[in-house]
Amino acid sequence: MLPYLNPCSSRGHCRLAKLSVLLLRLGSSRAVVGMPKHYRPPGKKKEGNAARYITRTKAVHYLQTSLSSFRKLCILKGIFPREPKKKVEGNHKTYYHMKDIAFLAHDPLIEKFRDIRAHKRKIKKALAKKNRDQANRLLNQQPKYKLDRLILERYPTFVDALRDLDDCLTMVHLFAALPAVEGERIQVERIHSCRRLSHQWQAFISRTHKLRKTFISVKGIYYQAEVEGQKITWLTPHALQQVLTDDVDFNVMLTFLEFYEALLGFVNFKLYHSINLKYPPILDPRLEALAAELYALSRYVATSYGAQPKNVQAIDSSQSDQTDAGKNESRPDESELRLAQLQHQLPANEPGALMQMVEDATSKDDDDDDETKECKYLFKDIKFFLSREVPRESLLFVIPAFGGVVSWDGDGSPFSETDEDIMYQIVDRPVQGHLFLSREYIQPQWVYDCVNARMILPTEPYAVGRIPPPHLSPFVDNEVEGYIPEYAETIKRLKASAKEQVLPLPGAAIDELDNSQNLLVEGIIDRAEAIEAEEKKRKLSMLEKQYRDELNMELKGINYSASLPNRGSSDDNVVEEDTTTTTNLEQIAEDAQNRSKISMSRKKRKIYEAMQISKQRKKANVDLLKERKKKAEEQGRTR
Repeated sequence: MLPYLNPCSSRGHCRLAKLSVLLLRLGSSRAVVGMPKHYRPPGKKKEGNAARYITRTKAVHYLQTSLSSFRKLCILKGIFPREPKKKVEGNHKTYYHMKDIAFLAHDPLIEKFRDIRAHKRKIKKALAKKNRDQANRLLNQQPKYKLDRLILERYPTFVDALRDLDDCLTMVHLFAALPAVEGERIQVERIHSCRRLSHQWQAFISRTHKLRKTFISVKGIYYQAEVEGQKITWLTPHALQQVLTDDVDFNVMLTFLEFYEALLGFVNFKLYHSINLKYPPILDPRLEALAAELYALSRYVATSYGAQPKNVQAIDSSQSDQTDAGKNESRPDESELRLAQLQHQLPANEPGALMQMVEDATSKDDDDDDETKECKYLFKDIKFFLSREVPRESLLFVIPAFGGVVSWDGDGSPFSETDEDIMYQIVDRPVQGHLFLSREYIQPQWVYDCVNARMILPTEPYAVGRIPPPHLSPFVDNEVEGYIPEYAETIKRLKASAKEQVLPLPGAAIDELDNSQNLLVEGIIDRAEAIEAEEKKRKLSMLEKQYRDELNMELKGINYSASLPNRGSSDDNVVEEDTTTTTNLEQIAEDAQNRSKISMSRKKRKIYEAMQISKQRKKANVDLLKERKKKAEEQGRTR
């Protein structure tokens, strides 16, 4: 008989382990009294999820660092929590993969974080001893680190960096819109850095005509550009006063921003060098002082990237005339501008926003694809003027991206409001001080709709004081969704008429209507589309029969009132025939569906049922949109 052992005591635990190992070696199948169900002897290697995953607390202890440093290290290295199938420590804990933690343990950045932590302790100790000189000296000698190696490690190729640029651009543009105020939780230098990086990116996209789509929403303005075959979508906030709330952890966001600033800097460097431009660019100090950095960058890219258009040269001449007129008032500014031009007027692509071109004009049209050429010539040789109430930075970005020339109401503008060559003035207030008959006054939505439609739309619906048409999203595929808005159909017909194409009238596709039953049996269209096609066919046949009967009555000399009773009976017969046809059509569809289901396996049948449920949801959404449209039309009629 085996002796009793207390498994709770350390001595009993050790003796119990030795006894269990001895019994296993002897091949005994007897169970030891008091042994746990899932007992693992001490020193035995872990297996399964217990070995592959580790909790966050244990990971912090393993790396011998603080929680904030661990969180910052994970953000910079791209390490994220995992969800194991079986959570050994419990469902309320955060798990990481053990390979990721071992990857962090060998990173040189963790040593830098430890040095920074030790340096902060030295500063704190010097301040506690009231040794101000030593504290200032330590503050000036803080250890620094760079993220160059991390960028190359996470993005081995440039295309990989472009694919991951959506969140980067959204974060940088968000911080660029925050107020740069001393004493806030965000440093002013970080906000200025974000503004500089965002303007450099926008200048490249605008002057190389890479912008493809734009959409104004409640959250902000969405943009989509295509760079080296990669579609990049980002969101910029509206130009409103931003308030820093207390329910946002800005420390985490600033860590992300630190990595995104380095990433966007490398991307801008690569893009500027791809078009033979020096990075970072040197701008006109006068325009920088007037907060026109985007315009200065656009002019820098335009003068260095390719030939300067005639309208831009005219702008330069008009601007020089204006500066000559006010020469006596702004003598110091002109001298600083001339000094900046002379300093940076070096051979071959050296920067300077207002320096003369040092390269001969070279044609870039051969290297551009068809879509870039279409975007490049949309607003070609068209001058725009922006009033002070419109979103200036957004329009300064969008209009030059599609070949237009733009100015604004304020200092540093290339031409004044009295220029006679202005074709469109963008305003957003109903009352204007002075009207010019040689131009059209339109709302800002017209520019964005023209960009998405790739054509110059009529300006009458966008006139000042009118309710503009609905602003359609270019990111939604109407054909896939099953609902095409009315204004989308109008734009489609305008584009077809511009290309001298003739589109069929709605409901006039006779071939499709005749073959609706065959298409239904073959599975090309569903039952709803077949019934709708049959309904159109019925209406067309009724109209055709009514027209033929009226011609016969007119030839026989029968009055209209005498023909009403006979017409009623004939209409009833037509309705009965159409009802029978619709019933037969539904029966054909149901039989074809049942035949197809019989030959399916269980897996394919489940997939087919899921597809049908998805179609029903889409149809319900389309019906809801049509009902809303009908109610809106009824409300418009009552008004």
